[in-house]
Amino acid sequence: MQLPTYCSPNSSLTPVWVDQGLSVCFTETLIPSILQGFILIFGGIQGLFLMKYSTVIEPKYIPKSALYKLQITLHVLLVVQAIVRLVLHVTLGAKTFYGYMILYTCLYAVSWWMVMILMGAERKREILMRSSRGHGAVLLLFWALAFLLENLALVSWNSEQWWWEIRTVDQKVEFGTWVVRYSCTLLLFLLGLCAPGRPHKPYMNIINEDRDVEQAEPLLDELGTESQGSTFRGFIRKCKMLWPYMWPKGSLALQLRVVFCFLLLAAGRGINVLVPIYYKIIVNRLSKAEFPWDDILLYTFWKFLQGGGAGTAGLLNGLRTFLWILVQQYTNRTMSVRLFKHLHQLSLRWHLTRKTGEVLRVMDRGTQSVNNLLNYILFSIAPTIVDIIIAIIYFTGAFNIYFGLIVFVCMALYLALTIFVTEWRTKFRRKMNIKENAMKQQAVDSLLNFETVKYYGAEDYEVDKYRVSVTDYQLDEWKTNASLSVLNNAQNIVITVGLIAGSLLCASYVSDKTLKVGDYVLFSTYIIQLYAPLNFFGTYYRMIQAAFIDMENMFDLLKEKQEVKDIPGARSLVVTKGRIEFDNVSFYYQQERNILKDISFTVHPGQTVALVGPTGSGKSTIIRLLFRFYDVMGGAIRIDGQDISKVTQNSLRRSIGVVPQDTVLFNDTIRTNIRYGKVGSKDEDVEEAAEAAEIHDKIQMFPDQYETMVGERGLKLSGGEKQRVAIARTILKAPSIVLLDEATSALDTQTERNIQASLNRVCNNRTTIVVAHRLSTIINADQILVLNEGEIVERGRHDELVDLGGMYANLWQQQLLHPEDDSASGSEKGDSEENKNKDD
Repeated sequence: MQLPTYCSPNSSLTPVWVDQGLSVCFTETLIPSILQGFILIFGGIQGLFLMKYSTVIEPKYIPKSALYKLQITLHVLLVVQAIVRLVLHVTLGAKTFYGYMILYTCLYAVSWWMVMILMGAERKREILMRSSRGHGAVLLLFWALAFLLENLALVSWNSEQWWWEIRTVDQKVEFGTWVVRYSCTLLLFLLGLCAPGRPHKPYMNIINEDRDVEQAEPLLDELGTESQGSTFRGFIRKCKMLWPYMWPKGSLALQLRVVFCFLLLAAGRGINVLVPIYYKIIVNRLSKAEFPWDDILLYTFWKFLQGGGAGTAGLLNGLRTFLWILVQQYTNRTMSVRLFKHLHQLSLRWHLTRKTGEVLRVMDRGTQSVNNLLNYILFSIAPTIVDIIIAIIYFTGAFNIYFGLIVFVCMALYLALTIFVTEWRTKFRRKMNIKENAMKQQAVDSLLNFETVKYYGAEDYEVDKYRVSVTDYQLDEWKTNASLSVLNNAQNIVITVGLIAGSLLCASYVSDKTLKVGDYVLFSTYIIQLYAPLNFFGTYYRMIQAAFIDMENMFDLLKEKQEVKDIPGARSLVVTKGRIEFDNVSFYYQQERNILKDISFTVHPGQTVALVGPTGSGKSTIIRLLFRFYDVMGGAIRIDGQDISKVTQNSLRRSIGVVPQDTVLFNDTIRTNIRYGKVGSKDEDVEEAAEAAEIHDKIQMFPDQYETMVGERGLKLSGGEKQRVAIARTILKAPSIVLLDEATSALDTQTERNIQASLNRVCNNRTTIVVAHRLSTIINADQILVLNEGEIVERGRHDELVDLGGMYANLWQQQLLHPEDDSASGSEKGDSEENKNKDD
């Protein structure tokens, strides 16, 4: 049997360029050899490093991704197509196969098989000192190289040795397998940038991540945020989250607006082709001394629809922008309301550890980024890519393959350069966001505590701290802007080279009489028209990336778990008598330190029970548990026999009124602050509640009376006035149960006595729990519970406990001897101690 020759007859490896294209034998020897050599050398080096210096990733940190399965499938498909290609040559081609085909099949299949092995090793092992996520450079470069090598076929468009005309069965096989290879290598390169099978952040960050729910973590984790990799990770998932905010459910009018906007966008793509074509027709007719008035009118009409220069919007864009306003407002409104509602649903634990300035900044940037993303992706990026594809097809068909190839290569280089450099710049943008958040938070924190600053004369100290924060922020801002300048210059070089190459080629054809002058005008007009939005492609890509970075923080907020939730099918609380029962209740902020230990007591309808005890004994925690700000760790709390964990939180809190120790008011009018007790109350009801709280006469003395603004957190009112406003709120609410959380501890003795009558009026015939600071205020309580280290150590009426001679009697004697000492009972700072427990 005669062995097949290496190359086909009348060809060899020596001449590279034959018949207006690359030699098939040379090309199909070069491609697998380069791929095999690259993965053998560099892949082998990376494999040795992984074996020697890496550690095995715990299976729970390896993501299960459908895209990773797609990556594996594409690799297998490339191996299979190489083998099938050789088999089909023999079985269907009915001709001798050659040596280069065998070499190509073997080396190509082995190369992709080795890539799969290396990809599996990267998925399961990690070098701990590595500070970035995603695939290693070897795999990324291999996929990019494989895709670029497949593009060599386009160079041989006019060669008879290749298969573009598809005349024979062999040519059909070659073309079909090339399409498979081209598509698979392109998809593998794009998937490689996302790295769906790799952990979502560097493994060192994952294993060192603190998952203690008690620890107050910043919204922006500096280390983790810097190294999260591409901001387009999870692009499909993020777009799915955006879809409900773009598509207005329940509004047919807005839905029709969305559809019509997309129709206008599609029409604009066609207009972009017609404008340069009619420009060409006008020039050719003028060169023949004709008067093309009809074509000029049509050209002007198309230009009117498209828009002029200097940023002038055409009719289509202007109409689309006008129609999109209501859709954009729907998106912004829906996103803002959802985020605001989610924040209010989060637990008290989260709100106690939040940084207000940082949260507000994240909300502002996040909601704005949603609108920005929709505008950039739908009306900037997508149309630009479509225009590029249309241009490549048009130039290839109307001129020849070289024009299409110039446009394709130039656009591909431009887009690849933009993506690569912009991804590199991501870390600077993230660092800048972190520093900006820290700067804003410091400013807000300093201004909120301006009184403390003035008490200690620390204005210069605060200004110096803020100056340092601004300087740190500006350092990363400079890096961001400097890297942007580098990107802009690189993009300009690519565009200029492409324009020169295309213009010279077109001019040569015009000089040879192959093309007309109008064709040169068409090419230059079309290519400049194409470059105009392409110039902004980099800007839009950067804006999209920045918007994704801003959205990451908003997504973190939306992913915050609601700690206290209503159970499915929870019923509303029905209060008939107001009986409160604590049944062996246990609770802790930190597992190693219990705050309440099997607390049991009952408050009968209409009774008043007082809670006293030293610092950190759990008094205020009982109040918070009754409001269900937290869920108990053991036991149960019942109101009229109904477990509060099985009723809706809203109905529970509607039934309870509270007068807190530190009353915080909204920066609004006195009327609005009182009406907050029962939103929707009439003015007469508000004034009646104020009279019951004995603050009505005082309000009438103000110039604006009930329309008086109380200032930030109610700072324009005195402590007694704020306390009476809180009492008026509770009276207006008319709850079945009243909680007084050291309601008068921050007031002087005289003011306390004046307010005490109002408090008695609130508590009359209502079940009441009082956290007492001054024991003189609870001597008439029906029952007094003395707490110490989370346990009830004494209980009874005032006289009984004094006679008992225990802890309560000791506290009572201290207050009798030192009535001016507010800390005698040790209760005043109980809350702060418990907050400390939570923060720790």
